[in-house]
Parts: sequence; C-alpha cells; structure tokens
Amino acid sequence: MAGLGKALFPGGPVDWDALVGDYDRIRERIEAVIPGFADYNAKIRQPSGFQLRNAASHREWKTATGRANFIVNPLPDLSVAPGRLRLMNLRSHNQYNTTIYGSGDRYRGIEGERRVLFLNPVDMRELGLDEKSFATIRSHAADGRERRAPGFRPVFYDISRGCAAAYYPETNVLVGIDEHAVTSLTPMSKFIEVTLKKES
Repeated sequence: MAGLGKALFPGGPVDWDALVGDYDRIRERIEAVIPGFADYNAKIRQPSGFQLRNAASHREWKTATGRANFIVNPLPDLSVAPGRLRLMNLRSHNQYNTTIYGSGDRYRGIEGERRVLFLNPVDMRELGLDEKSFATIRSHAADGRERRAPGFRPVFYDISRGCAAAYYPETNVLVGIDEHAVTSLTPMSKFIEVTLKKES
C-alpha cells in the first residue's frame, strides 16, 4: 500500500516510508480514526490480544425500536436450464479477500492448486467428468457476453446437486458486470449460471 501511495501521491502529505519503517505509526493513525482502537499499540502487545467491542454481543441494538429487527426477503428462482449449474465463488482458508497466502485449502482438502471446481459426484458423472479431467467454465450473464475460465480440475465434493463452487479471483471473469445486488451493488458472485465443457 505504501508503494502505491508513493507512486500515486509523490511529495504528498503522507510520509509513506516512515509508516512502513515503524508499524506503530500506522496503528496510531488507525487509533485516531476508528472507534474502539484507543491505546492500540499497548493492546496489541498484550499476550492474549484484545477484542473490539461488538454491540450485538452485548444485546445492544442500534435500531429505532432498540431491538433486533429481522428482514424477510423471498428467495429468487434458483432453477437453471438443463445442463447448467449455479456456481458460487469462495475463498480458501488461507485467503483474505483477493490476497492469497498459499495454494492449499485445508478446509476442503486441496493441496498445491487453486483451479479446482467442486461438484456433486452425480452431476460430475452426468457431465462426463472425473477428477483427472479438466473443464472450461462458461457463464451465461444477462448481457450475453462470452465469459470463460479454462483449465479447472473437477473435484468430488459434498455440495447440492445443480451447484458448483470455485475459488476467486480465478472465477471473477465469469461474473456479469451488470449482475449485482440491487442496493449494495455487490457482484452476484454466489449465483453464476454456468455450463462446463470437458477439455481434450
């Protein structure tokens, strides 16, 4: 981040090298702007660390009623055309957002690779795939644009029939640019309609 800051704002008001030279300075700036981080440098040095206060864990609801409010929304139609699946993209255990710290995923028993496609065993067999084959994933976004992600190895997984899962950012290319949540504009990355084609 400091490298980006220096490149984008040379000679600007932030001394990026000083921040990188002593992370205490970064924590001091965090403490100055984020509630709950008072005495951050002292707290982080405690052997057991520290917890940020979470109002919900204290049964404090910052709502008009002072109580927890639940919102109910109807589920969308999850059906897809025959031969298609619903793909969700996900993180490995050692990944923070799009930052990948290793090529394994102990949660799902994957070692040394990321271009894997988790499939229900029945779906996998019906599609003529096995764990030694490779497949290209093609999405079917509403805008009709061609989106493909090649070179994925199918893996048997305990996932519902008609569903598939793969890691991101490897599958970001499959998400339609205009397909997002109505209010938050979050990309529809858990609800991608796809077809699979076995690679020769």
